[in-house]
Amino acid sequence: MRAPIFQVDAFTTRRFAGNPAAVMPMNSFLADETLQAIAAENNLAETAFLVRDGDDYRLRWFTPTTEVPLCGHATLASAAVVMERLEPARDRVVFHSASGPLTVRRANAGYIMDFPVRLSEPVSPPPNLIAALGLVPTEVLISDFNYMAVLASAQAVREVAPDMAALARIDRPGVIVTAKGEGSYDFVSRYFAPAKGIPEDPVTGSAHCMLAPYWAARLGKTVFRAFQASPRGGEVICRLFGDRIELEGTCVFYLEGEAEV
Repeated sequence: MRAPIFQVDAFTTRRFAGNPAAVMPMNSFLADETLQAIAAENNLAETAFLVRDGDDYRLRWFTPTTEVPLCGHATLASAAVVMERLEPARDRVVFHSASGPLTVRRANAGYIMDFPVRLSEPVSPPPNLIAALGLVPTEVLISDFNYMAVLASAQAVREVAPDMAALARIDRPGVIVTAKGEGSYDFVSRYFAPAKGIPEDPVTGSAHCMLAPYWAARLGKTVFRAFQASPRGGEVICRLFGDRIELEGTCVFYLEGEAEV
């Protein structure tokens, strides 16, 4: 069969930056092993699969090696595909996912996603995490999904060079590193997930579900301009509302076509 495929750069205003995602609308979800094989063939951080469900859509996300319960940039890219290509008259879409219903609406220059927050708690820095990062963080926090290592400066975040093999062996699938921001940015971060087949994710919406509550407590504010300092780089606007967070970003289309599956 032939399936439409879109490749979209998310959380950026220019092509070849932000985080690329493949978005593939389908009439129904294919077998899990087929979806995983497609994601591996696409070889992007995430492939999003969309299936129409009444006025809404069902949404699943796959890395090249596994299905994940939440993905920000591929949700943003999926919203762009729905509202710019599939149904350009729409200004709002609801995606039903493993993390519950996710609403995305148009903004002046992009799209705003409504996600659940991910709370964390401080822990003593695990020796294997210190060894994998090659440094001692000023603070370490943990959630069900990630470790978060707080570093002394934005420069330290940009310069960290983890041992990916060691990072893949720790007891959480992902590691966020973060520090207070510089200039117009409130905080900066990077995200590493070699255990999920993603050595470094260029821009990670779901990581900001954990980052924003942490920085809200430190900075005494609930609206943030954040920068993910990967080589591609990307900007995320975060707004906290209790146990929900709005993540705002823009998208750029790179590729549109069909895949034989």
